[in-house]
Amino acid sequence: MNAFTTSGLLLCFLGCCAIYLASPNQRWLVRPLSARPGRALGGILLILGGLALGQAMQAVTAAFVFATWLMLLFSLLPYVAVLRQADGER
Repeated sequence: MNAFTTSGLLLCFLGCCAIYLASPNQRWLVRPLSARPGRALGGILLILGGLALGQAMQAVTAAFVFATWLMLLFSLLPYVAVLRQADGER
């Protein structure tokens, strides 16, 4: 895999995590991150990730990978807390 692809996917992952942790309904931390700085950081990381993906592949392919990756991450991130909680109850 290209270094831009790897860094783009990682930056998008970190951006999604930052946006999720700024949500008042997040279950990873005791208190959520401050809303405005957390969302701003997440947005900046998503933009950088999209630009890195754009460097690694054609524009249409990069947009598809970006959108699909975001849908996957925003769907799965809330379940990480559920899995961690289930492991702690055993």
